[in-house]
Amino acid sequence: MEGYWLFLALLVSALLLGFLSVIFVLVWVLHYREGLAWDGRAAEFNWHPVLMITGFVFVQGIAIVVYRLPWTRKCSKFLMKLIHAGLNTIALTLAIISLVAVFDFHNTAKIPNMYSLHSWIGLIAVILYSLQLVLGFVVFLLPFAPIYLRAKIMPIHVYSGLFLFGTVIATVLMGITEKLIFALKAPAYKDSPEEAVFVNTLGVLVVVFGGIVLWIVTRPRWKRPLEIQQKSGGKREGNEEGATMKDCKDTEKSNLEFSREARKQNLNLDDAGQRSTM
Repeated sequence: MEGYWLFLALLVSALLLGFLSVIFVLVWVLHYREGLAWDGRAAEFNWHPVLMITGFVFVQGIAIVVYRLPWTRKCSKFLMKLIHAGLNTIALTLAIISLVAVFDFHNTAKIPNMYSLHSWIGLIAVILYSLQLVLGFVVFLLPFAPIYLRAKIMPIHVYSGLFLFGTVIATVLMGITEKLIFALKAPAYKDSPEEAVFVNTLGVLVVVFGGIVLWIVTRPRWKRPLEIQQKSGGKREGNEEGATMKDCKDTEKSNLEFSREARKQNLNLDDAGQRSTM
C-alpha cells in the first residue's frame, strides 16, 4: 500500500480524536451539567449530545474509513459491506434515540420543538441518513440490483455519505454552541468560563476528527482496489465485476511486456528515420 505509514498515522490520530471526543462529551454532561437520566428533565436531554457525538460522528466516521483499511483487503467484499452497513445502522440507532430524548425533554418542559436551524438541519440529516442506509441495503447488499445500476448509484452513494458526514459535524457544532448560549448565564458564554472553553475544545476535536476522516477517504491511492475480489465457492462474490489477485498480477505482467515491446518499436522507428536522413 502506497503511503502506508502516513495512512496508519492518520488512522490512529482519527481514532484517538474520536475516542477523546466521546470522553469530552461525557465529562461535559457528567461534570458540568446534570448527568444522565431518562426522567424528562435536563439529564435526559444530555443523552442527545452524548449519543450524537458517539454514534453520528465517531461510529459513522469509522464506518466511512473501514473500506480503506489495508488489512481488510483479504476479506470478502460482502463481509466488508456487512461491517459498513452494521456500523451505519448502529450510528443511526443512536441518533434516533438521541432525538427521542430531546423531544421528550422538550415536551415535558413545555419547550417548543423544531424552531432552531440546528434542529432543522439535524432532523433533515437523520432522515437523509436513513434513506441512504436503506438505499445501500437494497442496491449494494442485497443481490438483486444489476451491476450497471450499482455502477450508476455508487458515485451518488459515496458523495451523499461524505456530504451527510460533513453536515452532521456542522450540526453538532451548532448544537453545542446553542446549548452553551442557553445554559451559561453567570458567567455568560461570552465571558469564556471554564465550561465554555472545555466544550469549545470538544468542538475543535470533532472538526479535526472529521477532517482526518475525509482526507483518508478522498485519497485515491488508499482506495480498496476494485480488482481484488475474493473467490467464494469458485464464484466471484457480490455479482460485481473484478478479478482475483492472480488476474491482477497477470494483467500487470502483460502491461509491462506491452510497454517494453512498444519501446523497442519506437527505437527501431527512430533508427530507421535516422538512416533515411543520412
